Amino acid sequence: MALASNWSAGAAVTNDPTVDAATKATFQRLADAVFTDRTEALVDGSGSARTQHASGFSGSVRLSGGQTRAQSSAVGELRERRTRLAKLGEKYSAGSTKVTLDATEVHGRHAKVAVTETTSLSYKKPAAGSPKTTGFQAHHELTFDADHNGNWQLTGIHDTDDGYLAVNQVATPSVAKAKTTAADDGPPDAPRAATSYPAASNPKNLTTGAYNYKAMVAYATKYWSHYNPDYPDYNGEADGGDCTNFVSQSLKAGGWKHVPGYTNDFHKWFGNADIQSDSFVGVNEFSWFALSSKRVTPLANVFQADLGDVIQMDFNRDGSKDHSMIVTNRDRYGVPYVTYHSTNTYNRSVASLVASYPRAYFYAYRT
Repeated sequence: MALASNWSAGAAVTNDPTVDAATKATFQRLADAVFTDRTEALVDGSGSARTQHASGFSGSVRLSGGQTRAQSSAVGELRERRTRLAKLGEKYSAGSTKVTLDATEVHGRHAKVAVTETTSLSYKKPAAGSPKTTGFQAHHELTFDADHNGNWQLTGIHDTDDGYLAVNQVATPSVAKAKTTAADDGPPDAPRAATSYPAASNPKNLTTGAYNYKAMVAYATKYWSHYNPDYPDYNGEADGGDCTNFVSQSLKAGGWKHVPGYTNDFHKWFGNADIQSDSFVGVNEFSWFALSSKRVTPLANVFQADLGDVIQMDFNRDGSKDHSMIVTNRDRYGVPYVTYHSTNTYNRSVASLVASYPRAYFYAYRT
């Protein structure tokens, strides 16, 4: 049966209340198995690819041939990432993934399912005072096709979050670029930060400076997954993601003051429920404001970042930064941990980011 004319790939999933509970549960279980396999691939000591978890649903639902190959490739890439992480001194002792079904849409032999993945990974032998776990929430859209016997096959997985920065994410990021802002004196360039480990010591004064870094961390910890209703949410596909908006809120909670003016002037910085400057919500604009205002100092190495510092990434090295994060922990071995929106993630180690995106450019800012 052909797809209905008003239903197309890429459109938001509209929940169909007529889909029976058994079908929904079948879709949910397969999704849980697929993402659990990817998480387990990162855990130290796990064996070979375990996609049999997913293929075990034969008779009612299974992976299509193409998706089986995609899953095998993803698991293999994640195992390589696990090896790179181990060389940086990071290992995970256990992982837990739970998938909840948000909406199901069925049109004849075709189905589209929106799910939320919640994953947690335990750090192996964390140092005293270091985070014991890292985790995230991610959203996915799955497509299914049924054969003439009514057996469903998972035919596609599309990650719908802006940013694509989940720990077990393997697809090449495709992120919205921030718009540029013209100014008479031109925006300043941020120097790239090295990613070699360990880094030269560059201690930060956390107690007597102008800002309250513990307040920044507390804010980020509180709102990493439950957004503050006092600010707009920029996670819509057309909005480019909420990462910098979240970082700016955290800095504001720690003492950064508004600089009012025109929204498109990168020398200004302000944000509340009603209006936000481009520098408050835009990745590149934030960098321009932070550097030109002297509120930050570039760090030579990303591993020098400490509590309340900001790290940005340029995934494809095109000169336009794609993502902003705030440091919420630093262990005794000199590894910072970041928390961010899009995909909502808490206490992910910088070592994990470097291992996951070895070709990305990193930028680090001492606040």
